[in-house]
Amino acid sequence: MAQDPIRVDIVSDVVCPWCIVGYRQLILASEATGVAIETFWHPFELNPDMRPEGQNVREHIIEKYGTTPEQSEVSRRQMTTLGTELGFDFRFAESMRMHNTFNALGHVAKRFMCREHVIVSRHYGYI
Repeated sequence: MAQDPIRVDIVSDVVCPWCIVGYRQLILASEATGVAIETFWHPFELNPDMRPEGQNVREHIIEKYGTTPEQSEVSRRQMTTLGTELGFDFRFAESMRMHNTFNALGHVAKRFMCREHVIVSRHYGYI
């Protein structure tokens, strides 16, 4: 008898690299265990107070989380390695900017009703 898929609600901002890491790990776990899942995506505004022009990503992380530039670099290397292991390539650059994604997320959610392939492609497009 086939098991009904487990509902998984994912609350995510497309600019959050850890969200796509977690999603890929979830998919791999589903495949490895044979447990079917059905994902439902919900928008999350990661940086509601971000100014319209955005902010340099490294400066933002240091300011928001209190990390040092060295800690930020270690985190980027770890994330890049993990991304490679999960099948995608983080391409961090010093010129990258963090933006408030509220308007974009609302548009995507309404237009595409949070279809998984659209949300995931936004993650891949950002990273």
